[in-house]
Amino acid sequence: MEDETILISNLDKIHTTELGQERIKRNLGLDTDDVVLWCIQTIQDTNRTVFRKGKNWYISVDNCVITINAYSYTIITAHKTKKK
Repeated sequence: MEDETILISNLDKIHTTELGQERIKRNLGLDTDDVVLWCIQTIQDTNRTVFRKGKNWYISVDNCVITINAYSYTIITAHKTKKK
């Protein structure tokens, strides 16, 4: 819960690189020009699960997982979860 609070209070710091944007769009099949905004809105979803493991935060919601560096707030990647 503490990790969740820290992440939510720093949403304005979340960013990614150009390559990161392309990777996220490709991995999730997104049709948006603002990947960062899409990720922030997804993180704000009340059905999400946030946990920190090592240097990264993992946000799981619906059928995707977003990975964010806990120190720089860089979105590293996002991918669809595999159905069991």
